[in-house]
Amino acid sequence: MTATLIRGRTLSFTRKPESLDDHSAYVYEDDGALLVADGLIIASGSYEAVKAQAPEGVTEIDHRPHLILPGFIDTHLHFPQMQVIGSYAANLLEWLNTYTFPEECRFVETAHAKRIATHFFDEMIRHGTTTAVAYCSVHKTSADAFFSEAIARNMRMVAGKVMMDRNAPQGLLDTPEMGYDETRAVIEQWHGRGRNHVAITPRFAITSTPEQMSVAQALIREFPDLHVQTHLSENRDEIDFTCSLYPEAKDYTDVYARYGILGPRSLFGHCIHLSDREADAMSETGSVAVFCPTSNLFLGSGLFPLRKLTVREKPVRVSIATDIGGGSSYSMLRTLDEAYKILQLQGERLNPFESYHMMTLGNAQALSLSQKIGTLEPGTDADFVVLDMAATPAMALKAEVVTSLADELFLLQTMGDDRSIAETYVAGVAAKSTLGAL
Repeated sequence: MTATLIRGRTLSFTRKPESLDDHSAYVYEDDGALLVADGLIIASGSYEAVKAQAPEGVTEIDHRPHLILPGFIDTHLHFPQMQVIGSYAANLLEWLNTYTFPEECRFVETAHAKRIATHFFDEMIRHGTTTAVAYCSVHKTSADAFFSEAIARNMRMVAGKVMMDRNAPQGLLDTPEMGYDETRAVIEQWHGRGRNHVAITPRFAITSTPEQMSVAQALIREFPDLHVQTHLSENRDEIDFTCSLYPEAKDYTDVYARYGILGPRSLFGHCIHLSDREADAMSETGSVAVFCPTSNLFLGSGLFPLRKLTVREKPVRVSIATDIGGGSSYSMLRTLDEAYKILQLQGERLNPFESYHMMTLGNAQALSLSQKIGTLEPGTDADFVVLDMAATPAMALKAEVVTSLADELFLLQTMGDDRSIAETYVAGVAAKSTLGAL
């Protein structure tokens, strides 16, 4: 066993913080350390305590005065949309038809899919994201490129080949049978290889016929332990169009309920405009509503009602994500900055401890993967980030007056980006400083 001792200030959560003063929700070490070996955290705690457990002659890396947290987790984004970011459109459906669908058609080409996969994983590492939940395109080649690159980087990733058989260009359509066969092939080829997780991925109800939704249901029954991902209630026009395609359904959420798609491993992107009945259905099934703040603002879709969904008699599980390329930043820091503003506009607050819980342990719990990622607990994956609150001149100036951990976290959240990520560790190995060396 080759071990490494990583020193710095450490912060990890044990549960969701209820306030700035809820100190029992997290563990902070002003002089902390992690002992890592074979891709896992072997020990964590104070530097002196962890050092005492380290083998003789252990390699030591000192990141003081920087802050070490679990790697960031992004629960919803689109791998084929890297060249769609920043495209000018009035709303979701115009954006999809004008920019997104034509770009995704290019992923039938293996060389293009591999090239974008390389850039995608570079950006994840650069921004401190060590696990992401990604949509590939409808083409199996895109999933193959994604999962192959995930293995090369030794990263824990969740992704799926999109299933869609209507309301898209011909080059983006499969059939119910093809969607089933190719998704099954992706599962057999990639799920469990390296640190890969395959997600069953019907894009959304508008682009899947009832026949294809039935196929998705069959896959969910065959592979009940897999994640499921789709979109729900992002835009008013989208909701109306969906309900016109499925007139027998009570509402948009009921479309998915009828095909067995709701459940504790099911992730629904957006969920901005849910009725109380829909929120109850989400809650009762343990389904996850994915908050995508930069995307919701960029496309003018609406303000996600975080408190309304989570502080109710039947609370809804929530995660947070960038939604690249509807989202405008790969950075989870920037994403939480926009989330803060969205809550401010609704007369609510998002304290910085809650923000960092959301993008670490909170998102890990939403994925049912908190036994592997999202904390600095011994036995979990050695995926973590090193944050520098003085990464830019403007941040360094502000840092001069920072007097508390909460202030430091909020500074990083409001002014930070990829420059604030001093290092990203994947399975215990420094990955950001070695970008381009693969």
